[in-house]
Amino acid sequence: MSSQTHEIRSMTVLPARREDVELHTADGLTLVGELALPRDRDPVATLLTLHPLPTHGGFMDSHVYRKAAWRLPALADLGVLRFNTRGTSSPRGTSEGAFDGGEAERYDVAAALELAEFRELPRPWLVGWSFGTELVLKHGADPSVEGAVLLSPPLHRATDADLDRWAQFGRPLVVLVPELDDYLRPDEARRRFARVPQAEVIGVDGAKHLWVGEPAVRRVLDEIVQHVLPGHPPLPTTWDGDVAHAGAAAATTPGAPSTTA
Repeated sequence: MSSQTHEIRSMTVLPARREDVELHTADGLTLVGELALPRDRDPVATLLTLHPLPTHGGFMDSHVYRKAAWRLPALADLGVLRFNTRGTSSPRGTSEGAFDGGEAERYDVAAALELAEFRELPRPWLVGWSFGTELVLKHGADPSVEGAVLLSPPLHRATDADLDRWAQFGRPLVVLVPELDDYLRPDEARRRFARVPQAEVIGVDGAKHLWVGEPAVRRVLDEIVQHVLPGHPPLPTTWDGDVAHAGAAAATTPGAPSTTA
């Protein structure tokens, strides 16, 4: 580590308290994850992240979530929980159970919420990406949740009934839709999400489903922070102080799913 001004790059890891955690589901499974918290203070809010489709490369280390955990505890005082849903593997380990297409994963979402409650993590927000957005819409309308952010929602498994349930739930729903998404583009997303009065659909010019590239990642992280913490200044692109850099293993670990949602 070194103490000076550093540009925040794709492999920059800012200071935080990071610990491996286990989540325990109501149907008897143990899921593996990581909780990242601000280094020397309590978080002001918490992101509970739900990763893309595990059968096509999604896992807790999918690159947007990995960078959220590396940056947001230091830059925005946010806690970030990442975990592998049932049957999913990553360098952290393999969660028990088997992929169930978004149905039994209801217990995984509940286990994340229970961990947040047990650890007294404040102001939980769900963040879903691709398949993870389906889990948010189908299983995330819990009274403890303050709101949700959806990244590249395909709306394959989530139905109008799920959207209506979220509309009745009444909590904020922020929907980031890439202009060049493979499944659902901004105009169609606005039509589909119109049945959720509190949904804010944000089309992102030039972006694709996988949010590849540092500009795309920064846009996503900025939008998350601005909605979870209204009035927060834009995230800085430099850091004054100690940093670490992810090693070769992290750099070569698949960081995003394939384009099958």
